[in-house]
Amino acid sequence: MNKTNKYNPGKHHRKSIRLRGYDYSQPGLYFVTICCQNRHHLFGKIEKGIMILNDAGQIANNCWLEIPKHFPNVILHSYVIMPNHVHGIIELIETNTSNVWAKIFSPIRPNGTSKTVGSIIRGFKIGVTKWMRKNTNTYNVWQRNYYEHIIRNDKSYQTITEYIMNNPINWEKDKFFTG
Repeated sequence: MNKTNKYNPGKHHRKSIRLRGYDYSQPGLYFVTICCQNRHHLFGKIEKGIMILNDAGQIANNCWLEIPKHFPNVILHSYVIMPNHVHGIIELIETNTSNVWAKIFSPIRPNGTSKTVGSIIRGFKIGVTKWMRKNTNTYNVWQRNYYEHIIRNDKSYQTITEYIMNNPINWEKDKFFTG
């Protein structure tokens, strides 16, 4: 940074949208939404309530389905690739049950561990971005960060699953719809 752009913690601080103190590596269900930069339609289009994936959308779909290959503690549930965002439910499972009590009483894990929701989303974004930069003129694929919701009960799970599955049909009513 030059002298005019000197770091100012009051001005340049980015506030986290994550639940303070929550361990995002612990087993559970997480609803995530990952948006394209400036909500550009990069992954295809909706026709008659059906998502039609273009090549980039197929890559995003493939990268999503490959998440469990890179993160064996993940089970994928409902998901949808939309023109300018991705919705999905990710389940983190305990992969080493030999020392459950130590994990329950262990302190919050440091940032960047390979089993957090954040690292899973980061890996997905990297996979899609690499393909996009190599095969298209799009350099900035994703908006910073992602939205998440911790699913705490079956009713919430059912409501979110229904929302995901109906997202293409309800596209024009979606808050991410940009016409």
